[in-house]
This record gives sequence, structure tokens and C-alpha cells, in this order.
Amino acid sequence: MNKTLKWTLVGVAGVGLAVVLGLRAFKPHINEELKDEVVKKQPKAPKQGRELNVKAVVLNKVLIADELFVSGNIMPDEEVSLAFETSGKVTEILFQEGAYVHKGDLLAKINDEPQQAELRKQEAQLKLFQDRMYRQNALLEKEAVSEEAFQEAQANLAALHAEIDRVKANIAQRELRAPFDGVLGLREVSLGAYVSSTTPIVKLTKMNPLKIEFSVPERYSGVLKAGSRLNFTVEGDLEERSAKVYATDSRVDMDTRTFTVRALYDNSDGALFPGRYVNVNLLTREYPDAIAVPSEAIVSEMGHDKVFLYKGGKAESTIITKGIRNEALVQVIQGLEPGDTVITTGTMQLREGQKVTLDEVKQIEN
Repeated sequence: MNKTLKWTLVGVAGVGLAVVLGLRAFKPHINEELKDEVVKKQPKAPKQGRELNVKAVVLNKVLIADELFVSGNIMPDEEVSLAFETSGKVTEILFQEGAYVHKGDLLAKINDEPQQAELRKQEAQLKLFQDRMYRQNALLEKEAVSEEAFQEAQANLAALHAEIDRVKANIAQRELRAPFDGVLGLREVSLGAYVSSTTPIVKLTKMNPLKIEFSVPERYSGVLKAGSRLNFTVEGDLEERSAKVYATDSRVDMDTRTFTVRALYDNSDGALFPGRYVNVNLLTREYPDAIAVPSEAIVSEMGHDKVFLYKGGKAESTIITKGIRNEALVQVIQGLEPGDTVITTGTMQLREGQKVTLDEVKQIEN
């Protein structure tokens, strides 16, 4: 081998060895105290099999209902702002504010003297026309007058009757009468005031029955129907009252995704007034022999719902299928049976087969 090449290879090998030794010499020094501190701060893995103290319920068949709580308002069955059908000066006010009136009661009048005078004149003529008609009829029987003369007298009498009816209708337009039984509000005009057909005189409200109006989510559209019963309480009054649904709106509100429901309440005692705020409790569905668990017993995991059963001192999970729910309980359609002991506390800490101790066991109740 060429001597020059030989010394070149020896030189390269020496440089490589020097680099390796240098890298080892400059290896970073690990702080042992810091290393120990990091190890201390690392979270400790939970001890598997650690016994957990829990509470549980023993399942029975119970009554569970799908209840809906919404807010609503009391409305009158009928309400109208009364006004005259024509213009004139108010000459009589015959009602008391807040009074109960019956259908047809005369409440007020506007000036009708010209119409009354015309009526008196026509009624005076009525006797004359009737006598004329009687004479024409007698003469016709004796063929003393023509048929045309008799028919003319007959037409004149009929025309007079029609004119009397017109004047009476004109007078009726100057009278304000109650269109239905109800309670009057506050008077809005004074005696002697000039009013028109658009001037409100007084408001009349039908107080019995009353309407309960409220809105519910669209998913109940097939559940609530005419005849459905509901309970409600009035704001500030704990007494629970009952009403019956009589109508639902024909369409869903596109903004709120709700539809309006109305129920009738028998207010024969006059205890309630329109405009009050109510809390409505609707019983939409009812299951008398249901299996149900407290809502806190259910664990949702990986798209499934499960509960933990107490069996032989250990927690065993089981998949369930939920049904309806109320404020405290959730119906279980599949996965549980009466007599099962369901753990209700510490469910997020439980693991399959974990040892548990029962601190309290109750019977499931409505």
C-alpha cells in the first residue's frame, strides 16, 4: 500500500475517535434533585379496586308521567270596547263603572229627539192608514171600488210600516246596549260629550268562563287535543285549579317553534280576573307501572346510557334504554327489573367490578 495513503487513513481514524470522545465528554449533566422533583409531581395512578362508599335505591314499579310546565295568561272569554253606531251628543249614561250587566241592558243614549218626533208622527198616521185599508176592503167586497184602489191602500199601509221600522232602527243606533252578560270597565266619556262611531264609551268583559292561553313546544302538537285536562296556579296564589283544552292553533310559530293552546276555566265564583299570569302544568302522558331511576344514577358514555347495579359487594354496569322523565325520575324501558339495586352516588368514579359499600338503601318512590 502506498505509504502516503496509509498515513492518510490513520489520520482520518484518529479524527473520528477524537470527535466521539469529545461528544461523550460534553454529554449534558442531569440534575438529580430536579429529576426527583419531577417524579414526585407526576400524578399517581388511581388504585384499582379501591372500595367506595355509595348510596342506592331498590327499584319498584312506579307511576311516572310526562309533565310539561309552561307560563301563560288569563284571557276573557269575550271582551269588547262598546261604541255607538252613529254620531251625536251623549244625553244619558245609565251604568255604573265596574257593574255586572246582562245582555240587552241599556247603558247610554245619544240625542234622538228628531227621530222620536218622526216616530210619533208616523205612528199617528198608522191609525188613519189602517182605517182606510179597512174601508177599502169593505167596499171591494161590495164591488164599490176597483181592485187597483184597494191595492194602492194596501201598499200605502205597508210603506208606512216600513218607514216606522226604519225610524225605530235609527233610534236603536242611538242606544248603547250590552251585547252579552259581563262586567263593565271604566267610563271613557262624559255626559254631554259629542261622540262618533269610533269613540269608545266603556269596555265590557265576559268573566265566565275564562280562557287560559299558553304556548308549548311543537313536539307536543300531536299530544295536546281538545278535551285534554291541565292544572294551573295563579301568580301569588298557591291554590291549584283545573281547566280543559278547547282549541289549539292551526300552525306552529316559525320563530319560537311553539304553538298556542287555549283552555277554558269555570270562573263562576268570579275569583279570577283576565290579565293575570299563570303557571300551567300539563300531564301529556302517563305510565302507571314504569321502571324508573333517579336521573343522577345514569351515566352517559360512548353514545350509550348505563347505570351501576350493586351485586355481591361490587358495582356492575348495565346498558339501559331511557323513556320519558319528570323532575326527579327517568323511565327505563329496557335494561332493569323490579328488585334491582341501582347505585345513585359516586357513579362517575365507579369502575366495572369495583368494590362498594352501601351507606344507604331506599325504595324507589314517586
